[in-house]
Amino acid sequence: MSLELMLITNDKNYAKEAEIAGVDRIFIDCEIIGKKERQGHLDTHIGYHNLEDIIEIKKVLNKAKVLTRINPFYDNTKFEVDTAISYGSDIIMLPMFKKQIEVQKFVEFINKRAKSCLLLETAQALVRIDDILEVNGIDEIHIGLNDLHLSMQLDFMFELLSGGIVEYLGSKIAKKSIKWGFGGIARIGEGMVPAEYILAEHIRLGSKMVILSRTFQGKLNDSKNTLNLVEEIRKIREKEIEIRGWGEKQFDENRIKLKEKVRTICNAK
Repeated sequence: MSLELMLITNDKNYAKEAEIAGVDRIFIDCEIIGKKERQGHLDTHIGYHNLEDIIEIKKVLNKAKVLTRINPFYDNTKFEVDTAISYGSDIIMLPMFKKQIEVQKFVEFINKRAKSCLLLETAQALVRIDDILEVNGIDEIHIGLNDLHLSMQLDFMFELLSGGIVEYLGSKIAKKSIKWGFGGIARIGEGMVPAEYILAEHIRLGSKMVILSRTFQGKLNDSKNTLNLVEEIRKIREKEIEIRGWGEKQFDENRIKLKEKVRTICNAK
């Protein structure tokens, strides 16, 4: 089974092009509470999408699913969940949770009307992972490397991958038969850590989904943007097929190269 690819956009034309190119999920990002304060200094996506965007995106899609990231748990979480579902969102993502009770209430708010997805990105959630996994009704968990590495005061988000934290969490999640994924991926041949190194770790660890990074953002009909999304998705799928044919030695060699690359980046900071 291929990795599910997620693209963050609220542009309905680009969403349609992405679906045609082979993107599995369109990601509507409505999280604003606290995000600028946490990630304002990083080159990361800070969404200014609205729940109403779900309606327009759903109109143009035939098979791709809509995932909506709401705000961290607060007084209006139930309203956001109800609204996102009423507008047609297939999956609701809860970011920045810290406690089991927040996850429990979130799942109860959804009440099986959509898929529930947790964005695990706090040190508290990492430490409390066993309690959190006892909650019934969690459909998916995505490990968010940006905020989690900030929460742990690390220098670089891929330390969580090279240092074994992603493997630790993924193993626990998989034992509960919960679908999981982590982080984002750049275009093949790009990235501070080459995208193919990251892709190989997704496959080795059993990850099922990944977010397409900011290098995939752009308008296909904009002459100033050379992005060919169809071609870039094709490259990912071809590399994925190649890697799935690897043996244990090749995965070990890739893991060593990734660790060395991450170490070099961290030492330069």
